[in-house]
Amino acid sequence: MLRPIRRMYQFIVDKPIKAAEILNHRYQVIDMIGTGSYGIVYLCHDLQNKEYKVVKQLRPSKRKNRNEIKLFEDEISIMKRLKHKQMPLFYGEFSERGHYFYAMSYMDGVNLEDEIFLNKKVFNEEESLLFLAKIIKLVDYLHNNDMYHLDLRIPNIIIKENEPYLIDFGLARQVKSTQFRETNSEELKLQDYYDLGDILLYLLYTTYPLKTKKALPWTEELSLRQETEAILKKLLGITEPYSTIEQILHDLYKAVRAFENSD
Repeated sequence: MLRPIRRMYQFIVDKPIKAAEILNHRYQVIDMIGTGSYGIVYLCHDLQNKEYKVVKQLRPSKRKNRNEIKLFEDEISIMKRLKHKQMPLFYGEFSERGHYFYAMSYMDGVNLEDEIFLNKKVFNEEESLLFLAKIIKLVDYLHNNDMYHLDLRIPNIIIKENEPYLIDFGLARQVKSTQFRETNSEELKLQDYYDLGDILLYLLYTTYPLKTKKALPWTEELSLRQETEAILKKLLGITEPYSTIEQILHDLYKAVRAFENSD
């Protein structure tokens, strides 16, 4: 009974900020562009430098819960550490009338989900492997800085000029203590690897002709080279999983070279 009541409370309380309202005497709301379990995201016009910015708000229904505020603060801590041109740049945090916000750069482009399902973008097997390699390099940056995205999904990848950009770090974790790093980072790393496998499946399925309504395993539906199938099975934990990014990239490039040699 509590869950329906909670949903009703969120529906009533989590009203998005109206267009044209100004936040922090600087960010004029243009539109709401996304919602998640913990946040509401707005495209804004920065009145100081005339640029587009994105402002994320902790859901009003969460703002009186200390644990929820802590999670939002943890997200801000990660955003402050991101120094990569293909990830959002942090511009500052602020509170207003008891609500919590932070501002970041606007990643201009189309998210991968829309590219696949609305724009009907197609990736053949070789293109899928090469595009995944680009995403993996972004994940490598995070892991090298003891950060784990933990929500690598096609809606959280923006494509601009055929380059991927990572967004939405709401579920991301950073490892601070040496003890925690040794005991838990492996699990976090494997979660990101699993998500990479899921993304690769989405890319590969863009060329799959729907012939039957009967759902079959991807191993039966997709006609893949042995190298690609082996990569997927390791990413998804079906066989012995990868232990490093270097191993994944090695196998990816080996699979791509096999395509080139067969031409």
